[in-house]
Amino acid sequence: MSLRSKSKSKANQDIQKVQFTWKEVKRQKVLLIWSFFIFIYGVIFCYLPLAGWLMAFQNYTPKKGIFGSPFCGLDKFKYLFDDPTFVRTIRNTLAMGVINLVATFITAIVFAILLNEVKAKKSKKVIQTISYLPHFLSWIIVTNIIHQALSHTGIVNELLVNFGILDAPIDFFAHPKYFWPIVAFANVWKETGWNAIIYLAAITSIDPNLYEAAAIDGAGRWAKIKNVTLPGIRPTIIILLLVNVGNVLNAGFEIQYLLGNGQILKVSQTIDIWVLKWGIGQGDYALGTAAGMFRSLVSIVLVVIANEFAKRNGEERLF
Repeated sequence: MSLRSKSKSKANQDIQKVQFTWKEVKRQKVLLIWSFFIFIYGVIFCYLPLAGWLMAFQNYTPKKGIFGSPFCGLDKFKYLFDDPTFVRTIRNTLAMGVINLVATFITAIVFAILLNEVKAKKSKKVIQTISYLPHFLSWIIVTNIIHQALSHTGIVNELLVNFGILDAPIDFFAHPKYFWPIVAFANVWKETGWNAIIYLAAITSIDPNLYEAAAIDGAGRWAKIKNVTLPGIRPTIIILLLVNVGNVLNAGFEIQYLLGNGQILKVSQTIDIWVLKWGIGQGDYALGTAAGMFRSLVSIVLVVIANEFAKRNGEERLF
């Protein structure tokens, strides 16, 4: 084939690609229009506010605004890490974030697998509905239930005393050692059913022939779970783990704020509560911005590290 023929053939292919692209654009125009609006929404509400991060490097005052306040470099960050209260707050947030991640992640997977093993459809639907309900309750209601259950006259203390496990009721909210387990339990109770939905969806996508083949080979329920179900949902588990690793420093605000008190402040205060008290309560918006910026950067670093670790081990990854 001559050079001229090759050039002509390539030009025809390019024309066909352009025509095909425009046909697809016309066919998907409704989706593209909606995507455009979502893109604009993201730019306005997610990216433009990042300009406020400039406050972390300024002696910000509302009168002068972001563009009029004098810059102070990294002074706000230096103040943060020189403050033992903030360092303790990082410890609390990280500890509760890791505990919540492990507890909610494992319980959601176990619950989804166990629910999948329920063969009676009506019973399965009832269990699913009951497990989803706590997700739709506000944290104010959830913390009130927990507070009533763990109070001196609550059901937990009554059961422990009546069964002879305790000689006298315990004030669970006066001892720091109980606070982190209480937070973990509250998150598990509230979110396990909801978090299990995506694992149930992943399980239903597994080829039924694999279970039949395992049964022919003599596999029981546990063997099927170990050799078919868990490998089948492994990509979903890895992706969700990578996503949730970035939320380790988002340990929460409502439950710690509502259940915390002066006696357990050393273990209950998170970065969000610290930002509320100092950044907003004391009017030091620059300091609050620096704390929030630190948390966001750490979350990004954690996601990148976890993603790189998954990549090197041949697992599913985000990017």
